[in-house]
Formats: sequence, structure tokens, C-alpha cells
Amino acid sequence: METVPSIQFDDTSVAFSYKSDRELKKANLIFSLVNNPTTSAIATTLAKMSLALHLPVKGIIRATVFEHFCGGETVEESEITIEKLAKFKVGTILDYSVEGEKDEVGFDKTTREILSTIDEAKKNSAVPFCVFKVTGLASFDLLEKVHADQTLSAEDQAAFERVRNRVDQICRKSFEAGIPVLIDAEDSWTQNPIDALAYEMMRKYNSQKAIVFNTYQMYRSDMLGNLRNAFHDAAMHNYFLGVKMVRGAYMEKEAERAAKLGYPNPIHPYKQATDDAFNKGLAFCIDNKQRISLVCGSHNEYSNQYLTVLMNKHGMQNNDNRIWFAQLLGMSDNISFNLAKAGYNVAKYVPYGPVESVMPYLLRRASENTSVAGQSSRELTLIRKELKRRKG
Repeated sequence: METVPSIQFDDTSVAFSYKSDRELKKANLIFSLVNNPTTSAIATTLAKMSLALHLPVKGIIRATVFEHFCGGETVEESEITIEKLAKFKVGTILDYSVEGEKDEVGFDKTTREILSTIDEAKKNSAVPFCVFKVTGLASFDLLEKVHADQTLSAEDQAAFERVRNRVDQICRKSFEAGIPVLIDAEDSWTQNPIDALAYEMMRKYNSQKAIVFNTYQMYRSDMLGNLRNAFHDAAMHNYFLGVKMVRGAYMEKEAERAAKLGYPNPIHPYKQATDDAFNKGLAFCIDNKQRISLVCGSHNEYSNQYLTVLMNKHGMQNNDNRIWFAQLLGMSDNISFNLAKAGYNVAKYVPYGPVESVMPYLLRRASENTSVAGQSSRELTLIRKELKRRKG
């Protein structure tokens, strides 16, 4: 049997081909900061305080971390990033990253913004997916109540019906435009109503192909079972299952809440169990590729490599439209650009929104890079290797 040529994720000339020397030096500065937990903690605390006190730091934030991790403040500003990535055959997933809207006006505004990303995707083939978080369209407290099966007041019932209508409006527009839409995962104690809405939309809009995708956080110990159950539901109701698979983003918060309220932590007890579940999930999706479309949202080199091997084993073309690889803008360029060069379907999550509103997202990125073992040091090693190579 022919051996599979493995993807090399350490070719920095490919990884950073879209970055100028100036941008690469800025990346070196940013990852040097987040690689040091003390410096990172001080910098994030200062940023929070300065914004709270309305000190003139927006320009500094915009010119550094915002420019590195975000496309711009609007869809129009993000078009420069979209074009830049497209030159290297990397798509863009426009992610309106404003969080914490608290009222109906805010929820409706977020809905309109997400609908505008579908308009952008419809006219621009470099935007292969759209995405939204249900917590941008609904009160967190309301989702928590629905998840806990609490009796809803008439007011709550009306509010949840408005949430369903917003979700349906977005999914219907995606269906009409032929643009797949990813529904992001949230905290475990609000996830059930989000899952229910996702499957309701899939039954409605996924009869021909996967348009609506739900997100599976594989660090949850129940998630491999949930993925299998979702597949059986899709087979039973004859629709295509859209799967976005991630490891998960709220580990500390999940553990703290479980300890505080005295219930078992829903997260796998150790990293290897999460990695195993993720890779088993990939194999399950490829085994059932006739009904499942997959977006592999991973910064883990082994998992991305493993998926290419699974595809080859199943005789799939590198650019089979049912399989996409996705990473965040400003991170794991060595994975994204080397996969794209080898002909795989790749897209970057490109967050956008007003600088001050996107700060929670940026602070999470800083925290994630500091806490995930080896993440920022791996980025830093590759960036410095490329800077050295360019110096000749």
C-alpha cells in the first residue's frame, strides 16, 4: 500500500508567508509577553483597568493584540484580512466577537450583524462559513433556566420564542444563501437548549447537505456519546449532520463551578483522555462521512495530522468539501498554511467588532496561550525560527 506523505507543520517559510517582517516582529513581541505568566497577568490587568477608567489605550491595544488576533472593527475593515488569507488559499470565518449583550435591543443588533456576515459570504467565496454564539442572541440566565428545566414564566417563554426566531432567521438565511453556519458551544450548564435549537434547525435545513453545524467540545466526558447520538438522530430523521469538533474553551470555569456546587466535573480528568476522545470523534466522523460534514477546529498538530491520514485511508481527496480544518487568526499558522498548501480545505476564525467590545475575547486568548502547556512557547519557537531564516 502506498505510504501517505505526512504534512510537515514546521515549515516556517510556508507558515508565515502572509506576514511581513514588521508583523512577524510584532507576533514575536506578543507571544513573548503571553509566554511569561507574570507579564501576561500584569498586561491583561492593566488593559482591563485602563479601559474601565477610559484611559487612552485603545490605540495601543488596536495596534498590537487586536491587529494580531482580529480582522478589524467591522466586516468592511476585515476584508483586507480576508483577501490576504485568500491569496494563500485559506478561507475566513467571520466571527462577530462582541459578548455580554444584556437586552433585546443588543440581541437584535447582534442578529443583524450575523446576517450581514452571511451577505459578505454570499458575495465572497473566500468566506466559506458563518458563525454565531447563542449567548449573543439570548440572556445567559434564560438559557440556564431552560437547561435546568425550570418552569418558565410567560415572559420567559416569550423571550425564548424570540431566541428561537433569531436562530431560525440566521439558519434560514444561511440555507437560502447556501452558506453553512456554525453554532458555537457554550458552558455546560447552558448547552442543552443550544443543542436542541441546533438539531431543530438541522432537521429543517440539512435535508440536502449540512448547512447548520453544532459544536462538540470533546473535553466533556459525555461528548463522544453525544456525537454518536446526534448521528443516530440524523440517520433516523434523514438529515445531514454538521459537526464542528473542538477540545473546549472553558475548562477552569467548568471545574470551579462543579466544585462550588458539588456535582461531578463534566470535563475529562486528564488531557490524554480529551485527546483520545477528540481523535475517536474524528475517526467516527470519517467512518460516517456519507452523512457527516466535519470542521476540525484544532490547534493540535497530531489531531490535524491524524485527520489527513484518516482521509487518505478512506480514499478521500484532500479538498473533499465535507472536511474542513479551522484555526484562530494569529495562532497555529504552521498548521493552517501548510495544510492549505497541501490542498486541504482550511479556514481561519477571524474575530471582529469594536476594540473595547472584543476585549473579553482577547483576554481569553492571552489566558489560553499562557495556560495551555507549550502553546505560546511553540508559537514563539516557530516565529523566531522564521525571523532567523529571513535574516539569512
